[in-house]
Amino acid sequence: MSKTGLDFGVGDHVVYPAHGVGQVQGIETQEVAGYSLEVYVITFDHEKMTLRVPTAKARTAGLRSLAEGTVVSQALITLKGRARVKRTMWSRRAQEYEAKINSGDLISIAEVVRDLHRAENQPEQSYSERQLYESALDRMAREVAAIERIDRDAAIGILNKNLIKAVAA
Repeated sequence: MSKTGLDFGVGDHVVYPAHGVGQVQGIETQEVAGYSLEVYVITFDHEKMTLRVPTAKARTAGLRSLAEGTVVSQALITLKGRARVKRTMWSRRAQEYEAKINSGDLISIAEVVRDLHRAENQPEQSYSERQLYESALDRMAREVAAIERIDRDAAIGILNKNLIKAVAA
């Protein structure tokens, strides 16, 4: 909690469910329809995007701090688990995977990465499976990178190590 009474301060890394990890660049007051509205100005470098989230609605919008160490540990354990693929139609599974990715919940995202991961000796993924896998892996890697203060590629290396152990086990 920052000194201003707000949940986040300038420079904080935050996670917005639909966009992943961003950084608070400022807190501004804007005039909207005659009302004064305080907003967080959040930039997402990887999407070259800036988002303004009303400070009063930040929590209900799903804005959160980076995951704590215990959540990261749980997410890495999730990666090592056995893939759980339902026998439902792909379109239904794809919707569920998309919802998990956009939930912003690190463990849900880890489940998608685990379930869609393919080892060298497994059959090739379809284009849409690959897209969802890459999206989930990227989202997870960006959060791990921000938490560990490493770059995205180093974070992907950590995630891949956990996935490969899962296949070898």
